[in-house]
Amino acid sequence: MTSKEISKGILKAVGTIFIIILGAYLLYIIRPLIYYILIAMIVSLIGRPIVRALRVYLKFPPTLAVASTILLLIIFSLGVISSFIPLLIAQGKNLSLLDVGVLKANIKYVIQEALQYVNMKYNPSILDISRYISINDLPDIINSLLSFLSDFGIGFLSVLFISFFFLRDGGKIMEEILKLIPRDKIENTRNSLNAIKSLLSRYFIGLILQITVLFIIYTVTLLLVGVPNAAIIAVLCALLNLIPYLGPAVSFFVIVILTMTGYIDSDFATVILPKSIYVAIGFLFAQLLDNFVNQPLIFANSVKSHPLEIFFAILAGGYLYGVIGMVIAIPAYTVIKVVLKEFMGNNKIVKSLTSRM
Repeated sequence: MTSKEISKGILKAVGTIFIIILGAYLLYIIRPLIYYILIAMIVSLIGRPIVRALRVYLKFPPTLAVASTILLLIIFSLGVISSFIPLLIAQGKNLSLLDVGVLKANIKYVIQEALQYVNMKYNPSILDISRYISINDLPDIINSLLSFLSDFGIGFLSVLFISFFFLRDGGKIMEEILKLIPRDKIENTRNSLNAIKSLLSRYFIGLILQITVLFIIYTVTLLLVGVPNAAIIAVLCALLNLIPYLGPAVSFFVIVILTMTGYIDSDFATVILPKSIYVAIGFLFAQLLDNFVNQPLIFANSVKSHPLEIFFAILAGGYLYGVIGMVIAIPAYTVIKVVLKEFMGNNKIVKSLTSRM
């Protein structure tokens, strides 16, 4: 090999590395757009059965069927969001009637009794909220809230716009993508896309069933305890469960805190604490059922992956993209497995990973 060939090889390798780094940087810069596309793909997978039903049973034209589906999804989303307004009003009213002094005295008594039981000394500073939140932080909190609402509005409209064309022109988009693929890879690519569509559709249907089961258990628990706005609280906590591992922890605190504030004007030791414990027991029962029955069934029958694989995929997604990465980790891992099986099916490692598929 001559020095000229070696130089060309080095330059080619450096150029390839540069292009990969540049591509990764551009993907990082436009990551909000990638999020919108991924969410729109999920929406289109959920909306596709509705579009098919409108076209087959009601004989809607394609564009009208898609527009009607998008409208139904908007109405459903707004309905879910607006359902939380009564909860916020009720919680605000409860907090306005709150006697902070009595509440702190009750909490102090319970904490002292609990710590005395475990031979620890009570520290009154743990009830001093000013240690954690300063009034000077209020403008920053308001600005952050307004920024979040602005970003949410832009993202919501973007997802709807992209979803509309995914639902209406999904077949055409797939054909255009296939035109960019080498002829000898078209069949593999087509098989991969069909398999991905099938697996992810079953996965999201499984998620809907999972959320429904949790919603029913939460609602029954809250109704038995007598918590106001039981159904709304149950919807919120069930939706939080979409965030793997982190979501259940957050929803636990949400359901307990909302239970406590629902009885904020009652005695802490005889009313608030017992009701909170009952709700916590019901919540833990729902989580045990979800972890040992619902999730194994969903993962085994939809994405065809071992729970340990799912755990590592979620951790990786969380490290790379935070909460959003945890949410999209399972669908993304499923896509990767399908592609690897179709294009590298003879590889021993790929065979091992995709043996369930």
